Amino acid sequence: MKNILKLLKAGKLLLSPTDTIWGILCDATNPSAVEKVYQLKKRSNCKAMICMVSDLDMLKDYVPKLPKNIKKYIFSDLPTTVIYSNPVEIAFNAITEEKTVAIRIVNHHFCTPLISAFGKPLISTSANLSGHGHPKKFADISKEIISGVDYIIKQDIDKVSNKASRILKLEKTGKTKLVRA
Repeated sequence: MKNILKLLKAGKLLLSPTDTIWGILCDATNPSAVEKVYQLKKRSNCKAMICMVSDLDMLKDYVPKLPKNIKKYIFSDLPTTVIYSNPVEIAFNAITEEKTVAIRIVNHHFCTPLISAFGKPLISTSANLSGHGHPKKFADISKEIISGVDYIIKQDIDKVSNKASRILKLEKTGKTKLVRA
């Protein structure tokens, strides 16, 4: 864990299983690290990525004005990413032009303690090139992605995961909009 934390602090990229699919992870507060992810995925930087936090307290550090009805969504049995307005302390290139960011409280035996020990959110974007489907297992990840990261977390390497998180957007009216089921 100490080595992995050093890599994150140095702006390096990790390849890791998450509570949903395999992801490319980096420090969500480091613009240089976030830019490396965009370059590796060959993805336009106007297309936002998901951040993961370890718990509600960490979420509050980066989204100080949480909607009142948020707990029923973030503590659902389904991994749920929520798009929040006006985040703070997140890398500028991880925030959309509309000043929103997608964040999920992760529930995973490796990612949750990693994020907690790191003390900051991590970018978690699918481990694929932009425009390609997300890999269902480690063996499906392209050689380009594998060679482009600095470290691979080899836990759950044989696990198959077909489902990315659902994504909800909280409208200013207080209503929720399903972005991805």
